[in-house]
Amino acid sequence: MAEHHYTVTATWSGNTGTGTSGYRDYARSVTLEVSGKPRLLASADRPFRGDPTKWNPEDLLMSALAECHLLSYLHACVTRGVIVTSYRDEATGTMVQEGNGGRFSEVVLHPRVTVADAAMIDDAIAAHHDANEWCFIASSVNFPVRHEATVTVG
Repeated sequence: MAEHHYTVTATWSGNTGTGTSGYRDYARSVTLEVSGKPRLLASADRPFRGDPTKWNPEDLLMSALAECHLLSYLHACVTRGVIVTSYRDEATGTMVQEGNGGRFSEVVLHPRVTVADAAMIDDAIAAHHDANEWCFIASSVNFPVRHEATVTVG
């Protein structure tokens, strides 16, 4: 069994002068850093007093699920002999707020895939099942990650 380790540095930059003296007295600004990569400016989502122009944890979770499925899907297509010429996903997610916390109840991926030949469509559709099983991120969450894919020939 192989292990892979990841490190992210999260630095709060939202002290407006009085720290966390009150709920409305600080900004939710965060800088996320991974060595050798561009910094990512993040915040809380707007309903939680965050900056809507910055990435928030919900955006990042959705992005991780969408990208992981995409990368797993491309690999599944290679193993099935499917030539993908384009892929675009507009993922949607539902989060339910419960008191001071909350949880995602589901994420639905909506990949629009173009393949090189009509004979590849059935395998291209089946590859989404493989990708869903192989995606490390989808396997790590406690809510359903579904996909409603469209496959066309380019």
